Amino acid sequence: MGKGGEKGGESGEPEAQIRFYTWEEIQKHNLRTDKWLVIERKVYNVTKWANRHPGGQRVISHCAGEDATDAFQAFHINPTLVQKFLKPLLIGELSPGEPSQDRDKNSQLVEDFRTLRKTAEDMNLFRANPLFFSLYLGHIIAMEVLAWLMVSYFGTGWITTLILACILTTSQAQAGWLQHDFGHLSVFKKSSWNHIIHKFVIGHLKGASANWWNHRHFQHHAKPNIFKKDPDVNMLHIFVLGDTQPVEYGKKKLKYLPYNHQHEYFFLRLSFLSSFPVLMCCLIPTHLCIFFPLWSRLDPSRVLQATLFPAYGEGQCRGENYGKGAERAKGSWELQFLESHWFVWVTQMNHIPMEIDCEKHRDWLSSQVAATCNIEQSFFNDWFTGHLNFQIEHHLFPTMPRHNFWKVKPLVKSLCAKYGVQYEEKPLGKAFVDIVGSLKKSGDLWLDAYLHK
Repeated sequence: MGKGGEKGGESGEPEAQIRFYTWEEIQKHNLRTDKWLVIERKVYNVTKWANRHPGGQRVISHCAGEDATDAFQAFHINPTLVQKFLKPLLIGELSPGEPSQDRDKNSQLVEDFRTLRKTAEDMNLFRANPLFFSLYLGHIIAMEVLAWLMVSYFGTGWITTLILACILTTSQAQAGWLQHDFGHLSVFKKSSWNHIIHKFVIGHLKGASANWWNHRHFQHHAKPNIFKKDPDVNMLHIFVLGDTQPVEYGKKKLKYLPYNHQHEYFFLRLSFLSSFPVLMCCLIPTHLCIFFPLWSRLDPSRVLQATLFPAYGEGQCRGENYGKGAERAKGSWELQFLESHWFVWVTQMNHIPMEIDCEKHRDWLSSQVAATCNIEQSFFNDWFTGHLNFQIEHHLFPTMPRHNFWKVKPLVKSLCAKYGVQYEEKPLGKAFVDIVGSLKKSGDLWLDAYLHK
C-alpha cells in the first residue's frame, strides 16, 4: 500500500507529503473506473483525465497499471509541455526499493533503448526536412492537376478513364501516407500545425475523419497485435488471427464465416469494401454523402469541409471527375478498388504474419518488434509503402520523420542483436505472400480445433 501523507490528484491540490507505492499496488488500478500509470517513476491517477485525453481515452487506458514512460515519450513531441497536464494528476512515486520497470522486465534493455532514443535526438533525427514534405505534397497535387487536365482535353472515354484511375489511385495512396505523417506529428514542431494539416489532407484529399483515424491508430501503436487493445486485429466476425485465437474459438465452435477459407475470401473482402462506399453514395442524398466516411465519430472539421467545399465532396463521392451517368460509378469504383488493394496489402504486410496474441506486458522495444517486420529498402519500396517498409523504426519512434528511418535503423538492429530480440526484414513480394500464408495457417488451426477439440 502507499505510504506517506495526504495525496493530491484530480483536484490539483498540492501534496502535503510524497506518497510511495509498490508495483503490486499500482497494477491493481487497471480498471475502466480506476486507472493509474507510471511515467519516470512518478505515479499518476488518470481515471477522470482519460476521457479528455486528446489521443482518446482508450490508448491511455491500455497502459493502466503499467510503466508508460516509453509510450509517453513515443507519442508526444513536446513532453515538457505535456507535463503541465500531468502535474494535477500526480499522486506519488514508486517506493525507493521498487524497480523502475514493472513485471520483471529487463531494466538494462529498457535503459539502453532510452539511451538509443537520446542518441537519435542528439543526431536531430526527430527534425523534419521541409523540402522532403514539400516535394512529396507537390507530386500528389501534380497528379491531381494532371487528372483534371486529362478530363478537360480528352473527355471521359474508357482509355482515359483507365489512365485516370491509375493516376488518381496513386495520388490517393500517396495522400494516405502523407496524412499518416501529419497524424503522427512528425512534420512540424508544433502539434497544432500537424493537426491542422492532418485534418486537411485526410479530410479534403482522402474524405475521411481525422478523429476516427486518431482514435484507432494510436491504440494500434500503443499495443500492436494485442487482442482487445489493438483494433486492427479485433476482426473475429471476418478473420481469426495468430496461433492462439483460432484454437480458442475453434474449441468454442464459433463460426461466423468458414475461416479455413479466409486466405481466399481475403481478396473478395477487399473488392467489397472498395465498392461499398461508392454504392452507398449512389443511394443517399448528395449533401449527406460527405458524412459517410465518418464511421464511428462525427468530426466537426468534416461539417466545415462539407460547407466550404460541397462540389469537391460531391465529386469525391459520386465520381463526377469522370463524367456523367454510368461513367461516374465506373471511374469511382476503379479508383476505390485499386486504392483499397494498395492500402490493405501495404498496411497488413508488416503485422499479420507477425505474433498476434494477448497482452504479455513486454518492454516497449520487445513488444513493438515482436508485432512488426521491415521490408527491404529501395527507392521504389520507400515510395510505394510511404516508408512503412521501415515499420520497426516507425513503431519505435512514431514521431520521427520517415526520411530519417534509414539513419536510425543500424542502431536499432544493433540493440536487438545485443539482447537477442528478433529483427525481421524481408523482400516486398515475400511480405505479400506471407499475409496469405499466415491467414491460411490460422484458418487451418481453427478448422482442426473446430472439428476435433
